[in-house]
Amino acid sequence: MLKQAIAALVALGALCAAPGQAQETFDYTEIPAPLQPAAIPLGTVSKDTPDREQWMVQNGVVGVRNVTVPTLTPVLPSGTSTGSAVIVAPGGAFLGLAIDHEGWQVARWLANRGIAAFVLKYRVLPTPVDNDQFRLENNAMRNGGKASFAPPEDTPPEALADGLAAIRYVREHAEEFGIDPERVGFMGFSAGGFLSRSVVEHGGAGMPDFVAPIYPSMAPMNVPENAPPMFVAIAADDFLLDMHPDMPLLQDYRAAGRPIEFHLLANGGHGFGLELGTRGMASEDWIETLYRWMRSIDVLEAGGE
Repeated sequence: MLKQAIAALVALGALCAAPGQAQETFDYTEIPAPLQPAAIPLGTVSKDTPDREQWMVQNGVVGVRNVTVPTLTPVLPSGTSTGSAVIVAPGGAFLGLAIDHEGWQVARWLANRGIAAFVLKYRVLPTPVDNDQFRLENNAMRNGGKASFAPPEDTPPEALADGLAAIRYVREHAEEFGIDPERVGFMGFSAGGFLSRSVVEHGGAGMPDFVAPIYPSMAPMNVPENAPPMFVAIAADDFLLDMHPDMPLLQDYRAAGRPIEFHLLANGGHGFGLELGTRGMASEDWIETLYRWMRSIDVLEAGGE
């Protein structure tokens, strides 16, 4: 079940945790909200909704929690564009977002290769406003204790609504961004990978044209008959595999006759993102493989190398 996978993420302190992190507690240093002049409100909440987001650095990684106003931040190519676009959904157990190493860094990498990227800051479940209380409760949960917040049963409806709204927005403004509305992909990490699955399961005619869940839940999936090509990458030492060692996600996609490419990386743990802690590991260059896959499914037509 997705609930079990999400609960494990929380129990391991994976809000923004580095792969292979062995320490028993995590520190959170509050930081001011960065300037976000390019962020586009998605319109899935009313205009008078209070912005309650809180920014932090956890073990050197920038993250945000208590997101109440979802936004989409374009990171566009400065040179030749391929005409394709990817919405990037960071992870964080639906309790926060590892928006730097699973969002901004990935978006810049894509834009540098001619792919228009859009970082999705989607709504997450509320956690204690007091940073010290949040630290205590999250560390307690990590060690098998209790907290005032709990993992969701599945992708929360608010996050799903934000994901689908992001796809609609990018398509509706395709001409403005210089992209093909029929080459809009969605990728996500960890909980963002769960969201990637959900926008396919529940997207209907509005689902993405290609999808890339990275270290997602490998639980069974209801695969629609029009499900897009999927790319999955996960490390062999990722704890999520212990819950579904037979990887029914892959079986379900294949049984539905839908195209899927799968990479079981020799090592890298959970949460490796673009670069975090992956030097010398099999997960180091996973995104190059993603790029080759995108080229192989013909979504890098204009400027793909």
